[in-house]
Amino acid sequence: MKRLVRSSDRKLAGVCGGIADYFAIDPAIVRLIVIVALIATAVAPVVIGYLIAIFIIPEESEVH
Repeated sequence: MKRLVRSSDRKLAGVCGGIADYFAIDPAIVRLIVIVALIATAVAPVVIGYLIAIFIIPEESEVH
């Protein structure tokens, strides 16, 4: 069973890398989507969502 975990391939906290691994896509695409969301919306909702994801999504090392 596939689980959503924060990736060890990280730039900031591994959230985008973990989401990319879960959906089997390139992490750069997920990072680009996050950057576009930051620009297109008010910054606060995206930053708050990212911070929540850091605390909710377990690290890869904690699961294995």
